[in-house]
Amino acid sequence: MKDIRDAQRVGRTSDGRLVERPLSGHLSVYINFDMVMSVGHRVTGCAMAVGTIVLVWWLVAASMGAGAYDTMSWWLRTWIGYLALFGWTCAMWYHYCVGIRHLVWDTGRMYDLPRVNQSRLWILAGTGLLVILTWLVALV
Repeated sequence: MKDIRDAQRVGRTSDGRLVERPLSGHLSVYINFDMVMSVGHRVTGCAMAVGTIVLVWWLVAASMGAGAYDTMSWWLRTWIGYLALFGWTCAMWYHYCVGIRHLVWDTGRMYDLPRVNQSRLWILAGTGLLVILTWLVALV
């Protein structure tokens, strides 16, 4: 070993074999789908906060009278408003489904790789189904 950097690059696998680790990890090497879903959970939490502010804005407009309510309703019925409402709905259901998986994980269950992969598919399918059902109910 020439210096401390060489010592930092030495590691062991789970079965005890020596391996040479990279000095600095890079996302393209270590990123996986569950990491993306975890970041998505955080992003949807922030998106729900913004959507809740819009919801409060709508409720305040409703309490201020017909003029303010009509203005807010007009804005929500534009394509930008529908896109924001659709995004808020997607964020809400995705956050909900991932939250259920985290609750199950908190009990110590479903940590084996096949069940993690299965839960990943259930989250995406459940989110899509719940978003579609929500919008079908809202538009009918």
